[in-house]
Amino acid sequence: MKQPMSRAFLFAILTVALLAPFNDGVLAQDAKASDPIRFASLRADEVNVRAGPGVRYPVKWVFVRKRLPVAITAEFESWRKIRDSEGAEGWVHRAMLSARRSIVIIEKAKTLRRSASDTAPAVAQMAPGIVAKIESCNGQWCEVEVGAYSGWVRQSGLWGLRTKEVIE
Repeated sequence: MKQPMSRAFLFAILTVALLAPFNDGVLAQDAKASDPIRFASLRADEVNVRAGPGVRYPVKWVFVRKRLPVAITAEFESWRKIRDSEGAEGWVHRAMLSARRSIVIIEKAKTLRRSASDTAPAVAQMAPGIVAKIESCNGQWCEVEVGAYSGWVRQSGLWGLRTKEVIE
């Protein structure tokens, strides 16, 4: 004679089945933390970063910097797991991200130049933490726009790009 399953046992099985899709191992589409799926930038001045992929997860912190570059490291439905230049990770809704590429200066100050040459006249100095919109990159230099200034900067010391990435 078969024993009927207890309610507690059935509840436990149902709970595991419902939560399984939210396991980080299942969500991650790119296991290497150093190799993002792609880069994007923040679309709004305030972006909530959550502990998981959904509004039921608590807000971990709020980004308050429009156009800040982020690496997308995983995707789940309309949610993207992102990482910033300092390594902080969390989940944001895809509507808060833009495909418009940007960079942030992460090393010492960088010189913005009139053309892609170390001997070209300087246009401006960019301090660490400055965010710039990318116009193009040739693998060694990027043409960027920062406020009223535009020019070329060496790709080394920039975050928001793959090594020697070309953007047209």
